[in-house]
Amino acid sequence: MITDSTVDTREVEFYQNLASFWWDQSGPFWPLHTLNRLRVEWIRAHIAGHFGRPKTPVRPLEGFRILDIGCGGGILAESMARLGGEVTGIDVVEKNIHVASLHAGQHGLGIDYRATTAESLADSGAQFDVVLNMEVVEHVADLPAFMNSCNRLVRPGGMMFIATINRTFRSWLFAKVGAEYILRWLPRGTHRWSEFRRPEALKTLLADGGLQVEAHSGVAVNPFNRTFHLTRRMHVNYMLAAGRKT
Repeated sequence: MITDSTVDTREVEFYQNLASFWWDQSGPFWPLHTLNRLRVEWIRAHIAGHFGRPKTPVRPLEGFRILDIGCGGGILAESMARLGGEVTGIDVVEKNIHVASLHAGQHGLGIDYRATTAESLADSGAQFDVVLNMEVVEHVADLPAFMNSCNRLVRPGGMMFIATINRTFRSWLFAKVGAEYILRWLPRGTHRWSEFRRPEALKTLLADGGLQVEAHSGVAVNPFNRTFHLTRRMHVNYMLAAGRKT
Protein backbone atom coordinates (compact mmCIF):
# COMPACT_ATOMS: atom_id res chain seq x y z
CA MET A 1 0.00 0.00 0.00
CA ILE A 2 1.25 3.50 -0.86
CA THR A 3 1.73 5.62 2.24
CA ASP A 4 1.90 9.39 2.60
CA SER A 5 0.94 11.94 5.25
CA THR A 6 -2.17 12.97 3.27
CA VAL A 7 -3.35 9.45 2.40
CA ASP A 8 -6.38 8.32 4.40
CA THR A 9 -5.96 4.56 4.78
CA ARG A 10 -9.70 4.10 5.42
CA GLU A 11 -10.45 5.62 2.02
CA VAL A 12 -7.84 3.43 0.31
CA GLU A 13 -9.36 0.25 1.77
CA PHE A 14 -12.88 1.36 0.79
CA TYR A 15 -11.97 1.94 -2.87
CA GLN A 16 -9.84 -1.20 -3.10
CA ASN A 17 -13.03 -3.16 -2.51
CA LEU A 18 -14.82 -1.30 -5.33
CA ALA A 19 -12.03 -1.31 -7.94
CA SER A 20 -13.59 -3.96 -10.18
CA PHE A 21 -16.79 -1.91 -10.64
CA TRP A 22 -15.30 1.22 -12.24
CA TRP A 23 -16.49 0.53 -15.80
CA ASP A 24 -19.87 -0.94 -14.90
CA GLN A 25 -22.09 2.01 -15.86
CA SER A 26 -25.06 0.54 -14.01
CA GLY A 27 -22.99 -0.27 -10.90
CA PRO A 28 -21.93 1.83 -7.88
CA PHE A 29 -20.00 4.33 -10.04
CA TRP A 30 -22.90 5.18 -12.37
CA PRO A 31 -23.09 8.74 -10.93
CA LEU A 32 -19.49 9.39 -12.03
CA HIS A 33 -20.22 8.15 -15.55
CA THR A 34 -23.27 10.40 -15.80
CA LEU A 35 -21.52 13.37 -14.20
CA ASN A 36 -18.50 12.90 -16.44
CA ARG A 37 -20.39 13.89 -19.56
CA LEU A 38 -21.32 17.21 -17.95
CA ARG A 39 -18.00 18.10 -16.41
CA VAL A 40 -15.90 17.22 -19.47
CA GLU A 41 -17.64 19.93 -21.48
CA TRP A 42 -17.26 22.44 -18.60
CA ILE A 43 -13.55 21.66 -18.29
CA ARG A 44 -12.99 21.82 -22.06
CA ALA A 45 -14.70 25.19 -22.35
CA HIS A 46 -12.70 26.76 -19.51
CA ILE A 47 -9.41 25.39 -20.80
CA ALA A 48 -10.17 27.02 -24.14
CA GLY A 49 -11.02 30.31 -22.44
CA HIS A 50 -8.00 30.36 -20.15
CA PHE A 51 -5.46 29.51 -22.83
CA GLY A 52 -7.17 31.49 -25.59
CA ARG A 53 -7.77 28.40 -27.72
CA PRO A 54 -10.65 28.18 -30.22
CA LYS A 55 -13.39 25.76 -29.18
CA THR A 56 -12.63 23.34 -31.98
CA PRO A 57 -14.67 20.12 -32.07
CA VAL A 58 -11.73 17.92 -33.13
CA ARG A 59 -9.04 17.13 -30.52
CA PRO A 60 -9.39 20.48 -28.70
CA LEU A 61 -6.93 19.46 -25.95
CA GLU A 62 -4.09 18.48 -28.26
CA GLY A 63 -0.78 19.87 -26.99
CA PHE A 64 -1.86 20.04 -23.35
CA ARG A 65 -0.19 17.98 -20.63
CA ILE A 66 -2.99 16.96 -18.27
CA LEU A 67 -2.75 15.33 -14.83
CA ASP A 68 -5.73 13.51 -13.33
CA ILE A 69 -5.21 13.17 -9.55
CA GLY A 70 -7.15 10.33 -7.97
CA CYS A 71 -7.97 8.99 -11.41
CA GLY A 72 -9.75 5.89 -10.13
CA GLY A 73 -10.57 3.56 -13.01
CA GLY A 74 -9.83 6.25 -15.60
CA ILE A 75 -13.29 7.62 -16.45
CA LEU A 76 -12.21 11.27 -16.72
CA ALA A 77 -8.65 10.52 -17.88
CA GLU A 78 -9.95 8.61 -20.89
CA SER A 79 -12.28 11.47 -21.82
CA MET A 80 -9.36 13.92 -21.73
CA ALA A 81 -7.23 11.58 -23.85
CA ARG A 82 -9.99 11.19 -26.44
CA LEU A 83 -10.02 14.99 -26.77
CA GLY A 84 -6.32 14.95 -27.64
CA GLY A 85 -4.70 15.59 -24.24
CA GLU A 86 -1.42 14.00 -23.16
CA VAL A 87 -2.77 12.48 -19.95
CA THR A 88 -1.12 11.21 -16.79
CA GLY A 89 -3.36 9.57 -14.21
CA ILE A 90 -2.32 8.90 -10.62
CA ASP A 91 -4.05 7.08 -7.77
CA VAL A 92 -3.00 5.68 -4.40
CA VAL A 93 -5.13 2.55 -4.91
CA GLU A 94 -3.00 0.21 -7.00
CA LYS A 95 -6.02 -1.86 -8.04
CA ASN A 96 -7.51 1.26 -9.62
CA ILE A 97 -4.37 1.83 -11.66
CA HIS A 98 -4.47 -1.78 -12.86
CA VAL A 99 -8.12 -1.43 -13.93
CA ALA A 100 -7.48 1.93 -15.62
CA SER A 101 -4.41 0.73 -17.49
CA LEU A 102 -6.15 -2.39 -18.73
CA HIS A 103 -9.21 -0.48 -19.95
CA ALA A 104 -7.15 2.23 -21.68
CA GLY A 105 -5.04 -0.43 -23.41
CA GLN A 106 -8.15 -2.21 -24.66
CA HIS A 107 -9.31 1.04 -26.26
CA GLY A 108 -5.98 2.10 -27.74
CA LEU A 109 -5.43 5.07 -25.41
CA GLY A 110 -1.85 5.85 -24.39
CA ILE A 111 -2.46 7.17 -20.89
CA ASP A 112 0.44 7.24 -18.43
CA TYR A 113 -1.02 5.68 -15.28
CA ARG A 114 1.02 5.60 -12.09
CA ALA A 115 0.38 4.30 -8.57
CA THR A 116 1.71 7.30 -6.67
CA THR A 117 0.68 10.39 -4.72
CA ALA A 118 0.40 14.05 -5.65
CA GLU A 119 3.09 14.74 -3.04
CA SER A 120 5.60 12.37 -4.61
CA LEU A 121 4.92 13.68 -8.10
CA ALA A 122 5.26 17.30 -6.98
CA ASP A 123 8.52 16.51 -5.18
CA SER A 124 9.88 15.14 -8.47
CA GLY A 125 9.45 18.59 -10.01
CA ALA A 126 6.76 17.53 -12.50
CA GLN A 127 4.38 20.23 -13.74
CA PHE A 128 1.36 20.19 -16.04
CA ASP A 129 -0.73 22.58 -18.11
CA VAL A 130 -3.92 21.30 -16.49
CA VAL A 131 -4.36 19.54 -13.14
CA LEU A 132 -7.67 17.77 -12.52
CA ASN A 133 -8.46 17.44 -8.82
CA MET A 134 -11.95 15.97 -9.05
CA GLU A 135 -13.76 14.33 -6.13
CA VAL A 136 -10.51 13.92 -4.22
CA VAL A 137 -10.20 16.69 -1.61
CA GLU A 138 -13.00 15.20 0.51
CA HIS A 139 -11.02 11.96 0.82
CA VAL A 140 -7.58 13.17 1.99
CA ALA A 141 -6.25 13.21 5.54
CA ASP A 142 -4.37 16.55 5.45
CA LEU A 143 -6.06 19.01 3.10
CA PRO A 144 -3.55 21.92 3.34
CA ALA A 145 -0.59 19.61 2.66
CA PHE A 146 -2.41 17.91 -0.19
CA MET A 147 -3.39 21.21 -1.81
CA ASN A 148 0.16 22.50 -1.45
CA SER A 149 1.35 19.57 -3.55
CA CYS A 150 -1.43 19.98 -6.11
CA ASN A 151 -0.63 23.69 -6.48
CA ARG A 152 3.03 22.90 -7.16
CA LEU A 153 1.99 20.60 -10.00
CA VAL A 154 0.46 23.50 -11.98
CA ARG A 155 2.96 25.14 -14.32
CA PRO A 156 3.16 28.95 -14.69
CA GLY A 157 0.14 29.96 -16.74
CA GLY A 158 -1.56 26.63 -16.06
CA MET A 159 -4.88 25.63 -14.51
CA MET A 160 -6.40 23.45 -11.81
CA PHE A 161 -9.96 22.15 -11.68
CA ILE A 162 -11.52 21.01 -8.41
CA ALA A 163 -14.83 19.22 -7.92
CA THR A 164 -16.14 18.31 -4.49
CA ILE A 165 -19.06 18.61 -2.06
CA ASN A 166 -19.81 21.63 0.13
CA ARG A 167 -20.22 21.17 3.88
CA THR A 168 -23.78 22.36 4.46
CA PHE A 169 -26.98 20.96 5.88
CA ARG A 170 -28.19 20.38 2.32
CA SER A 171 -25.11 18.35 1.45
CA TRP A 172 -25.60 16.18 4.54
CA LEU A 173 -29.24 15.65 3.61
CA PHE A 174 -28.82 15.03 -0.12
CA ALA A 175 -25.23 13.87 -0.73
CA LYS A 176 -24.89 11.75 2.39
CA VAL A 177 -28.27 10.60 3.72
CA GLY A 178 -30.15 10.80 0.43
CA ALA A 179 -27.55 9.32 -1.93
CA GLU A 180 -26.21 6.60 0.39
CA TYR A 181 -29.14 5.60 2.62
CA ILE A 182 -32.41 6.54 0.93
CA LEU A 183 -31.81 6.34 -2.84
CA ARG A 184 -28.83 3.99 -2.40
CA TRP A 185 -27.09 5.53 -5.40
CA LEU A 186 -23.72 5.22 -3.64
CA PRO A 187 -22.34 2.53 -1.32
CA ARG A 188 -22.70 3.42 2.35
CA GLY A 189 -19.51 4.99 3.61
CA THR A 190 -18.57 6.62 0.30
CA HIS A 191 -18.46 10.02 2.00
CA ARG A 192 -17.98 11.47 5.46
CA TRP A 193 -19.84 14.76 5.91
CA SER A 194 -17.16 16.08 8.28
CA GLU A 195 -14.66 15.90 5.40
CA PHE A 196 -16.77 17.86 2.91
CA ARG A 197 -14.97 21.05 1.84
CA ARG A 198 -16.33 24.59 1.75
CA PRO A 199 -15.47 26.67 -1.35
CA GLU A 200 -13.96 29.46 0.75
CA ALA A 201 -11.42 27.08 2.28
CA LEU A 202 -10.34 25.77 -1.13
CA LYS A 203 -10.10 29.27 -2.60
CA THR A 204 -7.77 30.24 0.26
CA LEU A 205 -5.56 27.18 -0.25
CA LEU A 206 -5.44 27.85 -4.00
CA ALA A 207 -4.47 31.47 -3.40
CA ASP A 208 -1.72 30.35 -1.02
CA GLY A 209 -0.24 28.50 -4.00
CA GLY A 210 -0.58 31.39 -6.42
CA LEU A 211 -3.80 30.31 -8.15
CA GLN A 212 -6.96 32.40 -8.46
CA VAL A 213 -10.45 31.04 -9.10
CA GLU A 214 -11.62 32.13 -12.55
CA ALA A 215 -14.94 30.30 -12.69
CA HIS A 216 -17.21 28.21 -10.49
CA SER A 217 -20.41 26.28 -10.85
CA GLY A 218 -22.76 24.24 -8.76
CA VAL A 219 -23.88 20.82 -9.96
CA ALA A 220 -27.40 19.61 -9.28
CA VAL A 221 -28.98 16.21 -9.80
CA ASN A 222 -32.53 15.32 -10.80
CA PRO A 223 -33.40 12.27 -8.66
CA PHE A 224 -36.26 11.26 -10.93
CA ASN A 225 -34.33 10.79 -14.18
CA ARG A 226 -30.79 10.57 -12.72
CA THR A 227 -29.44 13.50 -14.72
CA PHE A 228 -27.00 16.24 -13.70
CA HIS A 229 -27.01 19.90 -14.69
CA LEU A 230 -25.06 23.06 -13.90
CA THR A 231 -26.52 25.55 -11.47
CA ARG A 232 -25.52 28.80 -9.77
CA ARG A 233 -26.20 27.23 -6.38
CA MET A 234 -23.17 25.63 -4.74
CA HIS A 235 -24.85 24.27 -1.61
CA VAL A 236 -24.09 20.62 -2.46
CA ASN A 237 -21.83 19.66 -5.40
CA TYR A 238 -19.65 22.29 -7.05
CA MET A 239 -16.65 22.83 -9.33
CA LEU A 240 -13.88 25.44 -9.35
CA ALA A 241 -11.58 26.45 -12.21
CA ALA A 242 -8.41 28.24 -11.07
CA GLY A 243 -5.52 29.68 -13.04
CA ARG A 244 -1.92 30.63 -12.32
CA LYS A 245 -0.42 33.73 -13.89
CA THR A 246 2.62 33.33 -16.07
